[in-house]
Amino acid sequence: MQKKQQPIFRKDDYEVIQTCLQEGARESTFGPAVVESLLADFKKGRLVSKDAFPADVVRLNSRVVIQETDKPREMEVTVVLPEQADIKQRKISVMAPVGVALIGFGKGQEVMWQVPGGKKKFTIKEVFNEKD
Repeated sequence: MQKKQQPIFRKDDYEVIQTCLQEGARESTFGPAVVESLLADFKKGRLVSKDAFPADVVRLNSRVVIQETDKPREMEVTVVLPEQADIKQRKISVMAPVGVALIGFGKGQEVMWQVPGGKKKFTIKEVFNEKD
């Protein structure tokens, strides 16, 4: 299995997410463990400018194709701020366990997150970022 690499965050995304955390997301419906996991990733991560951010790394508003390890089914989601989350539109909050697991990581990397039945491992198959 490949070693978990250092997450990469765009400075502007980092600031938006930090503000979100300070404005009450700590009491989010996802619980303190998810928030603490995101904060831990921020501490381990590397902040880069918009121009230096790799095109194939998950950030806010990325569309991401993921595949559960050892299963053929792929799933596409978009990582958004909590107030924009809508599971019917496959928009998942950056504060949700899957959002925390994906943000900052890139195409080809494996990520894990806790689900009610245990831990799930997924591979990031594709990342689509809007040019801005």
